[in-house]
Amino acid sequence: MKAVQISDGIYCLPVNLESYQLFEGMWPMPNGISINSYVVQGEKTALIDLIEDINDKPAEFQSELQSIDLTPKSFDYLIINHMEPDHTSWIPTLIKENPAIEIYLTKKAAAVLNSFFSITEHTHIIKDGDTLDLGGGKVLQFFETPNIHWPETMMTFEQSSGTLFSCDAFGAYGTVNDIYFDDQLSKEQHDFFHQEALRYYANIVASFSTFVNKGIARLDDLDIKVIAPSHGIIWRENPKAIIDDYHRFASYMNGPAEKEITLIWASMYGNTAKLVDSIIKGVESEDVPLHVHRVPDEHVGIILASAWKSSGLILGMPTYEYEMFPPMSWVLDMFRRKKLWNKKVLRFGSAGWSGGAQRELDRITEKNKWEFMEPIEWFGAAGQEQHDLAVQRAAELARTIKEG
Repeated sequence: MKAVQISDGIYCLPVNLESYQLFEGMWPMPNGISINSYVVQGEKTALIDLIEDINDKPAEFQSELQSIDLTPKSFDYLIINHMEPDHTSWIPTLIKENPAIEIYLTKKAAAVLNSFFSITEHTHIIKDGDTLDLGGGKVLQFFETPNIHWPETMMTFEQSSGTLFSCDAFGAYGTVNDIYFDDQLSKEQHDFFHQEALRYYANIVASFSTFVNKGIARLDDLDIKVIAPSHGIIWRENPKAIIDDYHRFASYMNGPAEKEITLIWASMYGNTAKLVDSIIKGVESEDVPLHVHRVPDEHVGIILASAWKSSGLILGMPTYEYEMFPPMSWVLDMFRRKKLWNKKVLRFGSAGWSGGAQRELDRITEKNKWEFMEPIEWFGAAGQEQHDLAVQRAAELARTIKEG
């Protein structure tokens, strides 16, 4: 790929990570993800964020630099918005090729830079609102936005073009290939990137939702014309669209979320599975949107997106050796970690020979602020009574969600 011009003197240098990789070593990304670095040229030249030093990505990055007649030695400044290795692991090579480059970052980021790479020279600690004049009308302004999603993060705003370099905020899964901007997208592609923004948010940012709202409020006074994140598409036609998405995603933590239900179920020998159709029948009787996921067939990284935006959850799981079926335990623990709060919840499942799944569920979710309905649990095979209860209680939950 070649560098992509955003406006006069401002370029994006995207590289794509392939779909077979797990993002952060954990999250599936069947459509890959881009890592976007940016160049701002005035009388002096700044590089904003970097790429991951993996496989052939540095070579791709340098090829993109060459497409705009730049090399690593061309830069006067490196702006580090965020120290996570997918944006910084190529720093040692850059410093080796350009040892005089001046680095601008937050105080906490400087400590991380030292701990990762033992780099302390030529670093400049920014304070919130500080500016860096590149000359030629290009002025960078820095805003501390801690915990979106690491404590050292900041965003960089180029004043003349109204471009916000937001790093991981306002990002999305999905590679960029020949289409880089929101105004180049078809309706289907728009829908794809909005959905992948939700999934990215649920996987990466969700537990920091309180800080997302604070960060968005911090930017209210800026005349933002372009949002240039470090992952995914660049928003230049309607940057407010992705800001509104993130504001809405953050609001789901404290509710209300969407009037939808996510059903997540697992079964060992089919006894819990036999009640799934009755559960679905009950929800559908109230015309409430339903998302259905089976564990462990689907990864929690996929499940999180629909669970995060749904006001209601239905959990189907058997007891396994006095506790929850282990694949479901992992899902529920991830819900705890990601602060999947304020949900209305129904649980059903086979009790095995002893019961116990409900006890572990209660323990794992004790801080999730969930409102539980009475569970449906049985020994052996479910009978007509359990099927009738499943229809009744699933419909009751759906009515509560619809009327809420």
